[in-house]
Amino acid sequence: MKWNTRITRLLGIERPIIQGGLAYLAYHELASAVSNAGGLGQLTAMSMESATQLKEEIDLTKSLTDKPFGVNFAIGQHGRPFEHMLEAAIHKGVEIISVTGGNPKPVFDMVKGTNVKVLVLTASKRQAVKAEELGATAVMVVGQEGGGHLGKDDIGTMVLVPQVVDAVSIPVIASGGIGDGRALMASLALGAEGIEMGTRFIATKECTHAHDVYKRRLLQGSETDTMIIKRSIGAPARVIRNVFAQEISQIEANQGGYDLLKEYISGEANRKFIYDGKEEEGFAWAGQVMGAINDVPSVAELFDRMDKQANEIRLKW
Repeated sequence: MKWNTRITRLLGIERPIIQGGLAYLAYHELASAVSNAGGLGQLTAMSMESATQLKEEIDLTKSLTDKPFGVNFAIGQHGRPFEHMLEAAIHKGVEIISVTGGNPKPVFDMVKGTNVKVLVLTASKRQAVKAEELGATAVMVVGQEGGGHLGKDDIGTMVLVPQVVDAVSIPVIASGGIGDGRALMASLALGAEGIEMGTRFIATKECTHAHDVYKRRLLQGSETDTMIIKRSIGAPARVIRNVFAQEISQIEANQGGYDLLKEYISGEANRKFIYDGKEEEGFAWAGQVMGAINDVPSVAELFDRMDKQANEIRLKW
């Protein structure tokens, strides 16, 4: 199919599909594969050890694709300073960035006067309206089905997306529970002009940093095999259900605060699962869409399949 939405035109991409930030997983191998297949690949800046590493990853991505790609900045509640990383991305000529978590205003202040396009992940109509007021190029809207950090209101993608579409004039990108061409077409029917996928990209050949155990859990799991953690500290996030995540939940149930949780929800605990395959010694982000993941294709194969599904739906219409 030939796609033509405001998102494809604004970002200069062939398919209205954006790869999520994917902490500790979104490096040049995956980002370049997504961009080469016609979507928007992204690097995840705050998983890098330094601005130097981010610059190296940008250069590696440019060496593998001549198509647009972005850099994601997760500026969450307990994250480290991001300003030097953003300066590095701007210095290297990155023209698209996305912002997740936290107040994005400092990002807009830093990119003022540049040609950088800013996509902001939101989980409510209020957040989307504010992002537009700040100057966002587009908003990504995540429903409660998604993996990783979510909104506090438990609103599903099907309900949230059209509410945001009606509230803003900039393009809306649907996220949460999306993993195939059917969900892409459903998102467009709701008024979105593109989609963001996270979990589905983990189970691809080019997501080389994800341990086989992680990918196997995605293949074997159902839509009921995820759970929410960190709700008690105001940062709800969806992970694969395992013993470790249930321990986190128990600490929260016993009124344990951030100080008791911090080792359990750290990047190190995340990496033990996703890098080392120690699935009972750490946690792994995943959305409910894991129940619809049955294989590990290349990104190009996944996109071709999505195109076929979308075209079949279009012909029915």
